[in-house]
Order: sequence, then structure tokens, then C-alpha cells
Amino acid sequence: MNTLNNYACGQWVAGSEKGQELFNAITGETIATTSSKGLDFARMCDYARTVGGPKLRKMTFQERGLMLKALAMHLLNKKEEFYKVSWATGATRADSWVDIEGGIGNLFAYASLRRQFPNETFCYDGDTARLSKNNTFIGHHICVPKEGVAIHINAFNFPVWGMLEKVAVNWLAGVPAIVKPATVTSFLTEAVVKEIIASKILPEGALQLICGSASGILDHVINQDVVTFTGSASTGKMLKSHPRLLEESVHFNMEADSLNCCVLGSDVTPSMPEFDIFIKEVSREITTKAGQKCTAIRRIIVPENMVEDVHIALGKRLSQTIIGDPSVEGVRMGSLAGQSQLKEVKEKVEILSKTQKIIIGDFEKFEVKGADKHKGAFMPPIIFLNENPFKNIDCHNIEAFGPVSTIMPYKNIDEAIQLSKMGKGSLVSSIVTADDKIARMYVIGAACMHGRILVLNNECAKESTGHGSPMPMLVHGGPGRAGGGEEMGGKRGVFHYLQRTAIQGSPTTITNILNNYQYGGKYIEKGIHPFRQHFEDLEVGETLITPTHLVTEDDIINFANLSGDKFYAHMDPNSLDGTIFKRTVAHGYFILSRAAGLFVDPPKGPVLLNYGIDECRFTKPIYPGMTIGVRFTCKEKIDQEKKNAEDIAKGIVKWVVDVYDASPQEVRDKYGLEGNTGDTAAIATILTMVKKKNQN
Repeated sequence: MNTLNNYACGQWVAGSEKGQELFNAITGETIATTSSKGLDFARMCDYARTVGGPKLRKMTFQERGLMLKALAMHLLNKKEEFYKVSWATGATRADSWVDIEGGIGNLFAYASLRRQFPNETFCYDGDTARLSKNNTFIGHHICVPKEGVAIHINAFNFPVWGMLEKVAVNWLAGVPAIVKPATVTSFLTEAVVKEIIASKILPEGALQLICGSASGILDHVINQDVVTFTGSASTGKMLKSHPRLLEESVHFNMEADSLNCCVLGSDVTPSMPEFDIFIKEVSREITTKAGQKCTAIRRIIVPENMVEDVHIALGKRLSQTIIGDPSVEGVRMGSLAGQSQLKEVKEKVEILSKTQKIIIGDFEKFEVKGADKHKGAFMPPIIFLNENPFKNIDCHNIEAFGPVSTIMPYKNIDEAIQLSKMGKGSLVSSIVTADDKIARMYVIGAACMHGRILVLNNECAKESTGHGSPMPMLVHGGPGRAGGGEEMGGKRGVFHYLQRTAIQGSPTTITNILNNYQYGGKYIEKGIHPFRQHFEDLEVGETLITPTHLVTEDDIINFANLSGDKFYAHMDPNSLDGTIFKRTVAHGYFILSRAAGLFVDPPKGPVLLNYGIDECRFTKPIYPGMTIGVRFTCKEKIDQEKKNAEDIAKGIVKWVVDVYDASPQEVRDKYGLEGNTGDTAAIATILTMVKKKNQN
């Protein structure tokens, strides 16, 4: 019999006693034991903070992102080994794909997210706050990695995805993790962690694993730690109220099982493609992972005149679902994760049966292919009908965590919204409708009680990832019963592991702290055109003050003819009454284009190409006879890795293009111009790709 090991303080260690038995969900056989007895949780937390944390914090966001990419590639090459282990959890190949390759996909997604962060160990958040009249005193927000450990307490239903979707985020932020999977399926988590550790891609201390009980670990958390929990609401509430979390003000994120729903729009009829989409989506969410998903559809909300049609169509589709050993050809639904889960689901079904009736499924009358249904944790899909869901409310309060759902009718969209909210907070809701007006009413009405809403119709169904699939770049979580937390969410998720601090000072000081040029900061003038310098030699704050250009009527007419932009404010001086313009005005895009002519150095050099424009504002009109100049400043440098040995070593440089009014005083007097010489007329951030001096 296999004994699972924990990975603690850089070593694989078994518990000091026999511990809990783990079972094959298909055969019922004992496959392993595990224990955490003897682990020093205080030492593990300290090891993460003092060994793993400093190493991760020394890495830049770009380096951490590349680390995630390398790890994702490594695990993808090992995926078939994980599929073999996953079979014992009762999951089909399709179920395991969501868990295994879906989890690895999170690593890839967060690896790509590095491009949204600076090439620094920290990042900044939001825009500069101007705090004084003359802009000598400004504010900004800096975000640095917390100097603690992320403790992830995960559920049994996704032993791989549940871990990887969380650690991808905390590693990108620069924070180490201790992972506690649910013990019943921890043998699969252990298999993945073994490969992660063996790869030596992560710095030591970045990951530790507890396969047995983690009772007592929260006694050792400090204010720099983050604790996340995925599982039942009752367990989550108990953990959330732990005295140590309250005493140390530890950030706690909870993602709890919830009573999610899917609504069939009142516009949909059985002859429409949306009806088939609805039946397919509901059926998939009932049978995937045998209904053991925190996002599974527990409430099927349909127009009262469509209840019978939905009952018949859903029953027909579910009857074609073959239950059994996932390794057997044709099996589409496996077992629950174990006998304990089966027992719990049966108890909840019995309670629900007191206030509503089963119309599809029977615990005794179902077939299992390739296995003994009495030894494995098998059960058929169970569908209830609740004809009065506003009176019989058990379906809104009790969740059977398996292939169990309830059909309930509604009279109008307001009732559908009300029923969706009776779940008291859900991770996800979906609505299938071809009418965008209905979709709008539902989304706006139901959003306050849901973390995510999927709107399905025939246009998006083929490419939709489905009701039950949280995506890395979107928030996963929900209010109320769903826990009130957030996971993933792209950049938002990373900020949960960073400390945001407001900083105040002069533009030059803030520039030097952030290594990101702040408007009004001192310029660095080298006497060499910045386009003559390689990526490594450029400095943030380095500025070129260009020659000036006198804007003429011919400029405006020629640009209008070239671009085709003959807007009246540029061409017709008789149409300006009631506008802000005193006379025909130069095109904003002409000003930006002419600015490029002033700051660009034409001969071939280290600049490879213009990569785009991030921001552009036209802040002051430029009339014929006025003069413009450019203050061209290096704002930020972002390193890029080489795609292959033949690729050019390069980086992205962001530049502030500050086009200013350089008109002499006599011109200002002549035209009665407001403001002062030197005022910004247009400002933009452009990006260039710049070659490195060192091509290695």
C-alpha cells in the first residue's frame, strides 16, 4: 500500500503514524494512506517566509512569469502520468482534462500576464494623483509582495486545478505557498507536486504540501500571510472566524459551494437552437465530475409553460449518459470521489425529497458499465421538480454535491431574477436567450447576487467555455453563500498578494522610486539622440528636446487632403460660432504626426519598430501661426525574452511624447492666445521595440 508524503521545509516526509486511508472511487479498494502527524507547521510557515519568499521577491514580474511558463511546459509534458492517477478519483478523461490541463492552462495564462507588469520586483497601480497647483507634489500607489506565505486549503473535486489556479497567482506576485488539498483526493495533488519539485524550476521554499490534516496551521499565521479556502460554507465560516486571523488581520479569501442556477429565457421555444443549447448545458453541468463542482447547476429555472418540454428533453439526454468505469469505452460519467461523498449526497437528496419530487433518476435502478456499482461511489443523475419554489425553499438552501438539480417554473423575468437571488449568493448563473433585452434585464437584476453571469445564445455557444468553467482572466467567486471572495481575475487576483501603499513626493523622486517617469520630473539630457542608443543604455527620464515647427494653413489643408479628414473645425472658418475654437484649428493627429517628424531620428539604428500608442490626449488647440515643439522622454523599459536562439534580443520602451506650445510672445499677443509658452498641447505614450547591445 502506498504512503503519501508531505513536502515540508525542502524534504519529502511521511507522517509519523499510519493515518487516513484513501480509496479508489471506482473499485472501493484502499490505494494509499496519509498522515501529517509530526509536521511542524510553525517551521513550515517560517521556512516559506524566510527561504521561499526572499527568493521570489528578488525576481521581477517578467522572471516570475517566465518561471510559470517553464513550469507549465514541464507539467504539460507529464500530463499522461496525471491522467492515469486521476482515474482513481472517479473522473472521466473529459473531467480530468478540466482539472489537469485546465490547471496547467492557468499557469500559461498568468505567465502571459507578466506583460501587463513592469520589469520590476514590484508594480504600481492606477494613475498619478496631482496633489499641488504647480505639480511639484504628487502621489501614486506602489504594490510590493507581501512578506508572508499563501496557505491554500482546497476542495476534493479539483485536486490539480484547485492548486494551480491559486499558486499561479501568488507566485507571479512573489509570494510562496503551502498547499493543503482535501485528503480524499490528495494522491493526485501529490503526483503533480512531485513533478513540480523534481523539475527544480521553482526556487526552494516556493511550494510546500500537506496531504494529511492541516489542523492547527492557522495558529501560526501572521499579518503578511494570505489564507484561501475552497469548500463548504460551514467549514469556511469556521476557518474565517479563527482568532489568529482576526488578531493578525490576515487576508482570508473564501470560495464556497453555492446553489448556482441556469435560466431559460421566456423567448425560447423547443424549435429554437437556444433550447437545445440550454438542455445540453444543463446536462453537461449535472454529469461533469458527477456533479461535484462548486459551479454546477443546482437550480434549473424555466418559464412555467416550458416545464414539461424541459423535463422530457433533459430526461432523454440524461438517459443516454453511460455511467461507469472512466477507462471503459463509451463511459461519459464516472463516480463520486468516494463512499463518504455518496453517503452525504444521499442524505441531502432525502431531505430535498420532503418538499419536492424526483422526476428523473432512481438510486436503485441504474446501470454501471465496467464496474460494480455497489463497490464504487456511483449514482445516477437525480432531477427534482419544485412546482412552488417561492414556498418550498429547501432547493434554495440545501445543496446535494453530486449530479442533483431541481427544475422550477417562473412567470416572468422578474420572478426568474428573484428565484436566482434566493440562493443567497452564487458563484455563477447563466441565462440562455436569443433576446438581448431579456439578457440585459436579467444581468442587471441578478448581478448583485452572482460572481459571474454567462449569457448564452446561438452566436456564442460554439466557442463558449460554458456555465461551469471559471476563466483565469475573470474573477471567480461570489457574494453571500458563495463566500464573498475573489480568485483569479487576471491582474486583480495578483493584487490580493501585494501590499498597496500610497507614496507622496516630488515628480522626480517618485520617478526614481518607481523607475517610471512622472510628468514634471527632471529631465536627463545626454546630448545624444535616444534612438541612437540600445535598450540597456537608455535611462528612464532621458529626454530629447526637439527643434520646433511653425504650423501653417497649408499644413492643415495638406493633412486634410492626405487623410480625408475635412471636419468643419479644420476647414470652414464660418462654422465656428458656438464652438471653443477662435479660428480653424490643426488636426490633433497632424500635431501628433508632425511631432513624430520632430523626434524621430531617421537613419537605421537600435530602434526596430513603432509598437503602438497606449494613451493620447489633445489638450490645447493649435492654430496656424503657432509653433510646436516636443519633449520626448523615456518613461519605462520592459524587457522581452528571446523566443528562440535566432530571435533578436530586444525590449519595449515607452516614451512620453509631450507636444508643447512653443509660440513666441508676439504670436500669443497677436492671436490672444490663452496659457503660457511651454503648455502641453498634446500628450501621448508611444512604444518602440529597441534592440539590445548584448545579443546573448
